[in-house]
Amino acid sequence: MLTNVATVIWDGLSPFEFGVACEAFALDRSNDGIPVPEFAVCAPTVGPVRTSVGFPIEVAHDLGRLAEADLVVVPAMGHTDRDTLPAGVAEALWAAHDRGARLLTFCSGAFALGATGLLDGRECTTHWMYTDKLQRLYPEAKVVPEVLYVDAGQIVTSAGTAAGLDASLHIWRQEYGAAVAAQIARRMVVPPQRDGGQAQFITRAVVEPDSESFGPLLEWIVDHLDEELDVAGLAARSMMSARTFARRFRAETGATPHAWITAQRVLRAEQLLEQTDRPVEWVASEAGFGNAATLRHHFTRVRGLSPQAYRRRFSCTTAS
Repeated sequence: MLTNVATVIWDGLSPFEFGVACEAFALDRSNDGIPVPEFAVCAPTVGPVRTSVGFPIEVAHDLGRLAEADLVVVPAMGHTDRDTLPAGVAEALWAAHDRGARLLTFCSGAFALGATGLLDGRECTTHWMYTDKLQRLYPEAKVVPEVLYVDAGQIVTSAGTAAGLDASLHIWRQEYGAAVAAQIARRMVVPPQRDGGQAQFITRAVVEPDSESFGPLLEWIVDHLDEELDVAGLAARSMMSARTFARRFRAETGATPHAWITAQRVLRAEQLLEQTDRPVEWVASEAGFGNAATLRHHFTRVRGLSPQAYRRRFSCTTAS
């Protein structure tokens, strides 16, 4: 479980990404029944850390505090290389990793992990403008361009700005289930789930519910996930050719129709597994997967747990 979070910072910190860490993990949401992890801000030296826009942040903990954390967050701190990584940071991050803590980076925070060697041989990402540079500086890393975040197991790396929120919600979802993640997302007024493989660059960042937009269609799809939904049928409903529909859908949503619909079906399955004790075959049918085997394939690929294991961990009913 997520019980202790440490955010490590140094001079050049981006205030927004630092704020994402605080928003995601430091706020007390116990009135909503959400667990509150211990949260600390750490730096190589106790005292003021200067942000990229000039104002300082006073830090009360040194790197020794990382030894208590089960999640270590590294916000954006510029394009750190092995020569500019502050003394002691690499050792502290490796020590956290070696004892089993998860590491989460926002935007250019991935460069800091690259400088330590922790990204060698791992899939990772950063802001789409900097993926080429990350790969060039750290050729042993497996940089995945233009995705929102990459979960490589113990290390999660995310792209710029709001993608840090997506990665944080992803971790909350893994630890406490979809209902808790959705509740936190509602408080932050952000979408409860954007899949990590979704493209960073979306032509329309927010779907507008007008006649030129897919907004109404997306709402219709979510209400009809248990039906057969293919590109030909959706294109006909939108009065477009299949090719035009597929191209415009990806431009608006950042995902193919199949990937977007599958993600919504996984979300529906999560809700049904948490909130009902109905058989998995029924959940598969209601979510639009047709049968338990297909549900198990997609659910396990996305969540890393089988539907049955997910229910045992996150069920809100008395069923085991």
